[in-house]
Amino acid sequence: MQERAKAQLTIGILAYFASVWVLFDYMRNNHIFMDAVILIVVLLVVMLVLSYIIITILEWVNVFDLKTNAILALLVLIGFMINLSVYLFNR
Repeated sequence: MQERAKAQLTIGILAYFASVWVLFDYMRNNHIFMDAVILIVVLLVVMLVLSYIIITILEWVNVFDLKTNAILALLVLIGFMINLSVYLFNR
């Protein structure tokens, strides 16, 4: 497996597990189990796709090395998840 593919998969999984516990707790407190399962599965797919897209764009620009691009992608995905959590909590 190529280094870029490993980084994309790792960043997607890290961002997913760093953010899914907040959504899981929110859904558990509101007693909507089926919506929670659907949201958690969709979130995994979205995180993996976004990590692929972000790292590919950063590699295409070719300013930083792969490790720096992976860290930047992780920060962007965590920021996306924080915004999604704030939106869900304020609904």
